[in-house]
Amino acid sequence: MYHGGTNFGRTSGGPFITTSYDYDAPIDEYGLPRLPKWAHLKDLHRAIKLCEHALLNSEPNLLSLGPLQEVDVYAEPSGACAAFIANMDDKNDKIVQFRNMSYHLPAWSVSILPDCKNVVFNTAKVGSQTSKVEMVQENLQPSSASVDGDIKGLQWEIFVEKAGIWGEADLVRNGFVDHINTTKDTSDYLWYTTSFHVGEDEEFLRDGNQPILIVESKGHAVHAFVNQKLQASASGNDSVSSFKLQSPISLKAGNNEIALLSMTVGLQNGGPFYDSVGAGLTSVQISGFNNGPKDLSIVNWTYRIGLEGEHQGIYKADGLSSVKWISTSEPPKEQPLTWYKAIVNAPPGDEPIGIDMIHMGKGLAWLNGEEIGRYWPRKSSIHDEYHVPRSWFKPSGNILVVFEEKGGDPTEIRFSRRKTTGFCAIVSEDHPTFKPESLDQDGTQDYKNNVIVQLKCPINTRVSTVKFASFGTPSGTCGSYTTGDCHDPSSISVVEKVCLNKNKCTVELTEESFNKGLCPGTIKKLAVEAVCS
Repeated sequence: MYHGGTNFGRTSGGPFITTSYDYDAPIDEYGLPRLPKWAHLKDLHRAIKLCEHALLNSEPNLLSLGPLQEVDVYAEPSGACAAFIANMDDKNDKIVQFRNMSYHLPAWSVSILPDCKNVVFNTAKVGSQTSKVEMVQENLQPSSASVDGDIKGLQWEIFVEKAGIWGEADLVRNGFVDHINTTKDTSDYLWYTTSFHVGEDEEFLRDGNQPILIVESKGHAVHAFVNQKLQASASGNDSVSSFKLQSPISLKAGNNEIALLSMTVGLQNGGPFYDSVGAGLTSVQISGFNNGPKDLSIVNWTYRIGLEGEHQGIYKADGLSSVKWISTSEPPKEQPLTWYKAIVNAPPGDEPIGIDMIHMGKGLAWLNGEEIGRYWPRKSSIHDEYHVPRSWFKPSGNILVVFEEKGGDPTEIRFSRRKTTGFCAIVSEDHPTFKPESLDQDGTQDYKNNVIVQLKCPINTRVSTVKFASFGTPSGTCGSYTTGDCHDPSSISVVEKVCLNKNKCTVELTEESFNKGLCPGTIKKLAVEAVCS
């Protein structure tokens, strides 16, 4: 995969795969190059392009260079030649001999020689910069203003789903229908409702012992309402979707209505035998009656597919007024089956945007009628944000609608801007370097290894700080580099002189720039970390 994607709406797979379809691709789902992977791949493509003539006009000749080392040679009668030297030892570096020359091969790597002489690329030697990308959070900014021009605090509007059947029922059946085969992927929600009579002589009405509701489901979650009041909720987990709910409930003498909302947000929504896996209720019983448990699994149930807000399209411009919203500056928290609406400005700048839903429970979100997708808690993930294309935004007056099925805190919802805030690079003085313009007409090269480090900030930003620079034997990774026993103390000043206050710069690993006489016999490296602003 070259470009990461986003599965918007209800198109994401499962179980519990959110909208991100990034898979660490060279270009991420936000459209930004993932460095160094993208640049390293670009260098690979460039190296292969240099081998084009030999690859297309000759047959490969495979030669062994050692127990786990080999070379594929493409040689033309005209003299053009390209070679790919491979070290298949995944633990040890190796030095091999090829055409009377020595080549150092890192473990599990391939070197590309477009002239069968000079290495222009090695898969294990990454010379391009690593971008430091952060999700910079922004509070939701209200679009509304008061008469005197002062910005108001963010105003929310809410709509709470009614428990049970609303409008006309979709079907009535004796016993249970399968959730997935009934909704046919038009909604993640299916209401099951029925009613039953409680005699005045039931002991639990007098002794205070509550009857127990027992619900079994193939997944993934259920809310249980009795007489319009939420009595209990239960769900499966990430690996096992089926579950059993057991909870005391309050019943009254006479007629009682039970409404169960089956929910499948997060379940697998495709794949082999998907239609046979099923979801939804399989058994409902109530224990505590004088004559033993009451089995409701075999009575008539009335079904309604989806939620009222879904059917009314209250997340779209033409459906917003189809229900009565309640305005508030303090929206309810941890309240299930609640729709939230706010009118917000677009985040500043031109960076890609995500939305952070980590303080919400589970549900769906829309912006200006476009469905961002299904969300749920992902606290252990490094990708807590859900991609919202900037093209969906207007400068102001953006309608954000969220349906929360479980309960969360909408005041903690944040937009995030995906910003490249800096970069790192580490390159050794033996890094392969090759310039196509230095090729002679016969395909040979006057080879000179002038290693360079090319550094670049995002557009409209410059290098504001060089946090670290060391030529010698630095160690560590981006964000935690440390100097080694071998270190040129002028490293930072050299890099600052070339790069500070510039959008891009090139640092050459030459004797004029650095003390290459340090630590004789040691292959030295230059490590750099800088901030862009």
